[in-house]
Amino acid sequence: MDTRIIDLHTHSRCSDGSMTPTELVDHAKNAGIAAIALSDHDTVAGVREAMAEGERIGVEVVPAIELSVISKTETHILGYFIDPDSPAMSEAMEKILATRRYRSEETCRLLNEIGFPVTMQEAEELAGGEMLCRAHFARLLQNKGLVPSVKEAFDKYLANGRPANCNVQAITDREAIDLIHAAGGIAFVAHLHLIRLTDEELFSYLSGLKEAGLDGIEGYYTEYTEEMQDKFQKMARTLGLQISGGTDFHAAMKPHISIGHGLGGLSIPYSVLENMKKYYKTKRKVHANEKI
Repeated sequence: MDTRIIDLHTHSRCSDGSMTPTELVDHAKNAGIAAIALSDHDTVAGVREAMAEGERIGVEVVPAIELSVISKTETHILGYFIDPDSPAMSEAMEKILATRRYRSEETCRLLNEIGFPVTMQEAEELAGGEMLCRAHFARLLQNKGLVPSVKEAFDKYLANGRPANCNVQAITDREAIDLIHAAGGIAFVAHLHLIRLTDEELFSYLSGLKEAGLDGIEGYYTEYTEEMQDKFQKMARTLGLQISGGTDFHAAMKPHISIGHGLGGLSIPYSVLENMKKYYKTKRKVHANEKI
């Protein structure tokens, strides 16, 4: 019986995690995780480094990305098996990162309006020259003693619908799916509960995205209850979508989440990745035959 576990949703300091890509892969190895996906927000900067370390120490690393998309709430699209050197991805990053910069400036302004004395320079120093994200502002608030934890910073101020949240995004969900496909990957909707739709609305939304080329959904996730996990996986089966899963690990930036296990009870079997790889290989063959 295969008892290996995986984590297909992790972040390095190239976006809003605290570990380098190498440190992240080493940490996964020490935690007994067989495979991870490095899915940094809106960047593939750390993917090659993570893959090289994975090959060196025996951890399977799936090249991935997490793209933020235009939404009334919060919608992210995960891309798996992407080519990190894809010209299409590189070209899109200019617009995406410019929008992300504006979003960070707005976040800082909104925090100032609330009365929190934080600056862009302080957040950038915390990011260490890498991409600036909400998690850096959350950690900055904690470091200054303005909130007791990163989690509370998100829950009270930075999450969608909270007073310091800026939700301006550069691309639509369908554009994200097309971009992931152009980079040779497969596209999955992340953390479905954050989209905040009723079950009927979510089913309809996913059905529409499948028609636009969506490949799957995140069927395992840190914050899913057992009921939510069962419900989302059933939706995927009904719609003929694939299932992925991950913890959304950020290391010290979100210390309450542990790699491979989330809040403690999560365990994603290696068979999930096996099914994704079978689907991916089949899709690539069909695509190649269509080109002939």
